[in-house]
Amino acid sequence: MTIDYTKTTEKPFADVLQAVQDAAMARNFRTLHVHDVQATIAEKGFEIDRYSIVEVCNAGFAYKAITAHKPVGMMLPCRILLYADKGKTVVSLMLPSLISDIMTGADFGTLPADVEKILKHVVDEVTA
Repeated sequence: MTIDYTKTTEKPFADVLQAVQDAAMARNFRTLHVHDVQATIAEKGFEIDRYSIVEVCNAGFAYKAITAHKPVGMMLPCRILLYADKGKTVVSLMLPSLISDIMTGADFGTLPADVEKILKHVVDEVTA
């Protein structure tokens, strides 16, 4: 089973991080939070390369998902992972369609696939 949609780019990490937020916003997804995992881990004395998780949400889609099946909140908001790897920037989306696979008793209709299609475009745009 594939759980992610991942692309790699030569673009600098900071540029891609901003581009993810801008591309998501252009598609009516708001950035709720950017987790700077590298900084969090450094606070405990550990070192890793750049590593951030961007949480994005479209309130309309979230509303539809939550009203269809309240436990879906455990899988919200959508997350886009960015990390540095050997001079490149990797961008990875956990596939929203997994929600339907995991929460088999819920009827989300095409919502997870619709959200996935939009966020794959974000990944494609920022890594092109």
